[in-house]
Amino acid sequence: MNIKRHVICLWLLIGTLAFPAVAAANCNEAAYNQFDFWLGEWQVFNETKPLGSNVASQASNNSPSATSKITKILGNCSILEEYQTTSGFIGKSLNIFDKQKNAWHQTWVDNSGLLLQLDGKFENNVMVLQGVITNKDGAKVEQKISWQALENGDVRQIWEQRNSGGDWQILFNGRYVKTETVVSSGGQ
Repeated sequence: MNIKRHVICLWLLIGTLAFPAVAAANCNEAAYNQFDFWLGEWQVFNETKPLGSNVASQASNNSPSATSKITKILGNCSILEEYQTTSGFIGKSLNIFDKQKNAWHQTWVDNSGLLLQLDGKFENNVMVLQGVITNKDGAKVEQKISWQALENGDVRQIWEQRNSGGDWQILFNGRYVKTETVVSSGGQ
């Protein structure tokens, strides 16, 4: 009986000591770093064009409509987004590379009650995640969000929704500018 107890304790001790090393090693592959271009503290400029217009509004180009803080968490295995607009809209997303599916997953929640779950891949230097929501009429509506690092260090985020005709309609065209860039270029 004593030997059995010692063997169990030994296995528990080995498992406890080995688990942190295994857990840390789980997120070291290159795929877990594909979304790292989005990390940082950002000013977000809404450059969405009003429907029927070819030009974004002047106000959206000159002043940020939101801030966003993107950080790696949980031993660099996940990415946390904390987004807040100047009008009080707040949202957060949790992003992770799913090794079993070889795909990225995002779960977005916000203070309007929206739950958005997206899956996708990083291809051709663009992260594209897609999912489906149910609108207020009970209809399923396909969503697609893409992120791309720009040459100047900014990040472009485009959120699209498939309309009833099957075409993609842009809901949000955001330009993320690092906070340090905004401060230094603004002379503050």
